[in-house]
Amino acid sequence: MNTVRILIALLTLTFVGQAGAMQGMNHSGMDNGKTQNFKHMAMVDGIHAEFQIMDLAAMNMTDPDGKTHHVMATFSKNDQKITKAVGKVKLIAPSGKEQLETFKDYGNGIFAANFNLDEPGKWGVICLFKDDSGKHAVKFWYSHHMM
Repeated sequence: MNTVRILIALLTLTFVGQAGAMQGMNHSGMDNGKTQNFKHMAMVDGIHAEFQIMDLAAMNMTDPDGKTHHVMATFSKNDQKITKAVGKVKLIAPSGKEQLETFKDYGNGIFAANFNLDEPGKWGVICLFKDDSGKHAVKFWYSHHMM
């Protein structure tokens, strides 16, 4: 009888774990935790691109230029991190105002830039990056809610 209970408990944990993993595979979503993270995943030219938009204040961080959000990206191909890349990110505010920043290479395949998100609504995000295999582009929307 104890074996049956253990088996049921293990199966329950397996299904809960799989449901959580499937939820994490969504193309985008908002982490309602303290850090206010937004995640977006995309495939472009065989490259898996993963983006996070994070509120600097929620992470107890500041930017010397007063920017409010950190846009971070990682890229991988065939389950191997791409560690050599260059790129730019453009954010387009709901009002049409644009900001363009060059990715800073933080090492270990992490690229990021800071922006000032000062309007609520849908922001366009366009990332152009280049690796050994060529130039690539990823575009998506980010819904920003002012805190």
